[in-house]
Amino acid sequence: MPRYEYRCRSCGDTFEVNRPMAQSSDPANCPAGHEDTVKLLSAVAVGGTKSAPAPGGGNPGGGGGCCGGGCCG
Repeated sequence: MPRYEYRCRSCGDTFEVNRPMAQSSDPANCPAGHEDTVKLLSAVAVGGTKSAPAPGGGNPGGGGGCCGGGCCG
């Protein structure tokens, strides 16, 4: 289930709410009971050390599909 982050405008507290995506825009009360909250924009970080293969499969002469000259001609 997605987790959404909110900030309370009354007390400044930041908190998270787990809820279905269908309820992502529903208002959320802060844990202290305040109703004046705003949903924060969450940044998603995707990490890794492998790089994506070069276009054309790393073959300097191209190849593969019409863009690489494989079927046009």
